[in-house]
Amino acid sequence: MDNKILGLHHITAIADNAKRNLDFYTKVLGLRLVKKTVNFDDPGTYHFYFGNEQGNPGTILTFFPWEGIGKGKQGAGMATHIGYAVPEGSLIFWKNRLKEHNVPFLEDEIFGEKLISFTDPDGLQLQFIEPLAKDNRSVWTTADINHENALKGFHNITLSLREADPTLKVLTDILGYSVQGQENERYRLTTDSISTANIVDIVADRNLPFGRNAAGTNHHVAFRVKDDNILMEYREKVLAAGLDITPKINRDYFFSLYFREPGGVLFEIATDNPGFTVDEPLESLGTALKLPKQYESHRSQIEASLPKID
Repeated sequence: MDNKILGLHHITAIADNAKRNLDFYTKVLGLRLVKKTVNFDDPGTYHFYFGNEQGNPGTILTFFPWEGIGKGKQGAGMATHIGYAVPEGSLIFWKNRLKEHNVPFLEDEIFGEKLISFTDPDGLQLQFIEPLAKDNRSVWTTADINHENALKGFHNITLSLREADPTLKVLTDILGYSVQGQENERYRLTTDSISTANIVDIVADRNLPFGRNAAGTNHHVAFRVKDDNILMEYREKVLAAGLDITPKINRDYFFSLYFREPGGVLFEIATDNPGFTVDEPLESLGTALKLPKQYESHRSQIEASLPKID
């Protein structure tokens, strides 16, 4: 199994206001701020990583909070709904908590799994799902959110597309997923290489308008591999399928490749190594501003330019 795609690694989205984004995901949803750094290509913008205590792959939601970017538009060619696994019986807790924070939600069931759907302050679409399968992942708890209710990590990601077949081919032929079910125009794909964060849903609608990336939309979806060697094997697979893909990029906490699948969604393949404790210990993850090496000499200017979040 080591040379397979190991489900989802992380998902990266766009926000508008950095402090509002930080407060919602740590104070309302109870995630840990695992890493506070900056955008590699825009060091005047934060890059937040939220996850469980260790920042394990499959739990990491990251944000580029571009101040004043304005609201994006969900649509075709995008990853549109982020599904989190929650403990069995905890949806009651989450419904009450969302009500307390004036967050509207809808109740639903997909492929036999109960869920609630809502949006974050920027309009990013989130779903809290009680999985049918057991999820034993460790969680990050807070004073308000205990082990019985805390988010486990990703359950699935939903891709909204005009047609399913070209993307299905990438997921099955290159990334090793298989179709497990279909409900109307929704396809569910899974990988048997891991038991959590292993689901991709595709919703196909030929009439769906294309989306526009800005606040409240997903920027890309990252799939997980064990190490650099396996990463480069997948680069050859993507090239052999006739798709363009980047060279290997060092993101400090993982190594990455990026390619756009035929439906328009930006895919990343990312490694487990070296992980988030490479530059700060586990107990203090996310407490200090960490800068990519090329920006360290400009720390004072960067810190002065970043929005105030404390």
